[in-house]
Amino acid sequence: MSTAPARPVGAGAGPRAGEVPPARRDGPTAVRGAPTTAQLLRYGGLGLPLAFVALPLVVQWPAHAAQQWGLPLAVLGALLLAVRVADALVDPWIGRKADGWFARSATGPWRALVVAALLLISGFAGLFFAPPGWVGSGSSATPLLAWSTVALLLTYLGYSLAQVVHQAWAARLGGDAVERSRWVGSREAFALAGVLSASVLPSLAGWAATGAALAVLLVLGLWAMHGLPTLPAGATPVAAPAAGDTDDTSPWAQRPFRSLLAIYTLNGLAASIPASLVLFFVRDRVQAPAIYEALFLAAYFGAAALGVPLWVRAVRRFGLVTAWALGMALSIAAFVGAVLVGAGDTVAFGAICVASGLALGADLVAPPALLAGVIQASGVHGRAEGRWFGWWSMATKLTLALAAGIALPLVQALGYAPGSREPAALQALAVVYAVVPCAVKAVTLALLWRCRGHWTTDAAPSPLPSPSADTRTR
Repeated sequence: MSTAPARPVGAGAGPRAGEVPPARRDGPTAVRGAPTTAQLLRYGGLGLPLAFVALPLVVQWPAHAAQQWGLPLAVLGALLLAVRVADALVDPWIGRKADGWFARSATGPWRALVVAALLLISGFAGLFFAPPGWVGSGSSATPLLAWSTVALLLTYLGYSLAQVVHQAWAARLGGDAVERSRWVGSREAFALAGVLSASVLPSLAGWAATGAALAVLLVLGLWAMHGLPTLPAGATPVAAPAAGDTDDTSPWAQRPFRSLLAIYTLNGLAASIPASLVLFFVRDRVQAPAIYEALFLAAYFGAAALGVPLWVRAVRRFGLVTAWALGMALSIAAFVGAVLVGAGDTVAFGAICVASGLALGADLVAPPALLAGVIQASGVHGRAEGRWFGWWSMATKLTLALAAGIALPLVQALGYAPGSREPAALQALAVVYAVVPCAVKAVTLALLWRCRGHWTTDAAPSPLPSPSADTRTR
C-alpha cells in the first residue's frame, strides 16, 4: 500500500499521470498576489554570486591550474569530466532532499543555502590557493591533483545544492505566467550581472579579492533570502513523500515535463556548441586582438541582461510559449550571419553578439517559468519542486558536456586546429560554430510549436490548497 500523503483539501482529485488540467483564471491569482519589487530583489540577489562562481569554475580555473600549477591538460580534462559527471548525477538526489527541507521547516531551505555557501567559499579558495611548497619546480603533481579533486568536489556540490534549492524556491511561490517569469527574470538578471563581474574582476584585482568578493556576495544574498516565504499566501504546507514511497510526484510520469525537458535540452545544445568554440572563432576566424574576447562576451551577456525585462513584457503580452518561440526565431536570424564573418569584421561580429544576447533573454526566462507552471498543473505544487528541478539541473549540465563532446571533435575532423589560417579549415569552424547551432535551434523551434498544447496552463496557475488552521508561517 502506498504511503503517499493524501492530496490537500481544496486541491481536487488532480490529473492522472501525463495529463494537465485546464487553465483557470479565477481565484488563485488573487490569493497569491503579484510579487513586490522588494521580494524580487531579495530572491534574485543570490543569483549573482552563484553565477559569479560558475564562470571561474568552468572557464578560468583550468587555465590557472595548467599555467600556475603545471598540471597537464590531459589530466585536467579527465578530472573535470569525472567531477562534472558525478556532479550532474547527484542533482536528482539533491532535489529529493530539498523537498524534505521545504516540507519539514520554514527555515530548512535557507539553512541548506548556508551550508552550500560554506562549501562554495571553502572549495573556491582551495581551487586558486594551494598549500605553500606544493607549487614550483620539482614539486610532485600528485598532491596538487588530490587537492584539486577535493576542492572541485566541494565547489560543485555547494553550487548544485544552492542552485537546486534556489530554483525550486521560486517555483513554489508559483503565480501565473507573468508572475513566474518575473521571479525567474529577477534571478537571471542578477546571474548575468554575476557573469559580467566574474569576467573582469580576477584580471583587475586578482583571485584573493575575487574570493573575498564572492564571500561577501554570498552573505548578502543569504541575508536577503532569510525570511522570504517558501509558499504563496494561503497555501497549506504538504509533507514531501518519504524516499521509496510510491507516489505521483515523479516528473517522468508527466508528459508535459518530458516534452519540455526534451525541448529545453535540445535548445541548450544549440546554445552550448558555439560557447565551446567562441574563443577559437574570435582568435582564428575574426582574428581580433585579445581585448575583443572580453568585449564580445560583455556585449553578449550585457545585451541578455538588458533583454530580460523586455522578455518578461513579451510574456505578459504573448504568453510563455510564444515569447520563447520569438526568442528562438530572433536567435536564428541574428546568429546565422556569423558564418559570413571574416578576418577583421569586429563591428559585424559585435552586432551579432548584441542581437543574439538579446535573444538569450527568452531562453533564460521562459523555460524555468514553464516548468514551474507544469509543476503547478501536475498537482504536486508545494511538495515536489526540488526533485523536478534536480532532473532539470542534471539535464543542463549533461548538455554542456555533450556540446563539448560534439563540437570539438567535429571541427577537428573537418580539418580545423587552433591557430589555423587555411580558408577551408576556417570555413569548417564557421559552419560548426554558426550553421549547426542554428539548424539545431530551428528543429527545436519546430518541436516547441508542435508541442505547445502540452502546456495549457501557460497563462494561469492551477488551484492552490485551501488554508488550514495549522498552516505554518512561511
